[in-house]
Amino acid sequence: MLREPGSGRGRRPPSGSSTVFLRKFLSVLILLWVAFGLAACGGFLPKSDNNRHNQPLSSGTVNALKAMGSSPGEAMVIRIFKEEKTLEVWKRTASGEFRKFRDYEICAYSGDLGPKFKEGDRQSPEGFYTITPGLMNPRSSYYLAFNTGFPNKFDRAHGRTGTDLMVHGDCSSRGCYAMTDQGIAEIYALARETFKGGNPSFQLQIFPFRMTAANLARHASNDHLDFWKDIKEGHDLFELTKAPPTWDVCERQYIFNAVAGAPLNPLGPCPPSASNPTLVAKQQADEAQFASVLANQERAAAEAAAIKERGEAVSGFFSGFGNLFGGGKDENITPVISGKPAPIPHPRLQRS
Repeated sequence: MLREPGSGRGRRPPSGSSTVFLRKFLSVLILLWVAFGLAACGGFLPKSDNNRHNQPLSSGTVNALKAMGSSPGEAMVIRIFKEEKTLEVWKRTASGEFRKFRDYEICAYSGDLGPKFKEGDRQSPEGFYTITPGLMNPRSSYYLAFNTGFPNKFDRAHGRTGTDLMVHGDCSSRGCYAMTDQGIAEIYALARETFKGGNPSFQLQIFPFRMTAANLARHASNDHLDFWKDIKEGHDLFELTKAPPTWDVCERQYIFNAVAGAPLNPLGPCPPSASNPTLVAKQQADEAQFASVLANQERAAAEAAAIKERGEAVSGFFSGFGNLFGGGKDENITPVISGKPAPIPHPRLQRS
């Protein structure tokens, strides 16, 4: 006998094995969804999908490089400042010094100021990284991308974890630095031409903010202050010499321009580093300014607290003064309600 469609009669109930398979399949889907949510910014497009990684630099960009005494194939450095949401590209010039070529706006970065600690914390890294051709992603699902190289030697020495921490396009970030598609297209092309020019790598420097004494004092209570002072030395060396400093890790901290031929043990003792009188003078001046700004902040906070305290005292005095003459409201007085009608008032007496 034929059954009516949708009546539910005559259906064979799912077998136990089918139910188990369905549950396992749904579990896998959930795990994949969670992993995707915690993952950073990896992903690839099919090879046939685009050729955007081979877009040539515009004639305007090439001419601008030439005007500053550089060229597409010259060495480069990238600096990122989180708080200012700025990415800088610096290029080496004919004089051997690096000059800033262009600023690019960062659409978004993940997390707060401070370094990345573990996979899934959705925090963007900070520190010094070395970018090689193998870290470039020409078929990124985020338009174009290059990997920051996190975790580097310093990160590993501190047990930090994370994968696919990128600088990419698409204006969307999960632990990465997201640029506009137009911005990453030019940055990617500049990196590509740098490698073609014979440079095996370029340096990526990532800072929480402009590394001034005033900014450090503004964040003096932050748990990352010592780390920021550590990477500030590399920042200052680049500012002073206009050349990327060599960096390594020892005693679980960064060391710059170390006098050592072989790579250092990140947990071992630090060797001496090359003395730079100009750097020492700058560090001393910055420490003095840091202390001065911090003292001014503490003084201003104390004055604000004193003013508030005086204001509360004056307010309390006038409140009590008013209560003394019946002008205030005594919260302890309970009105008496008798339920009887009020008496009719008598007319005023006429006085001659």
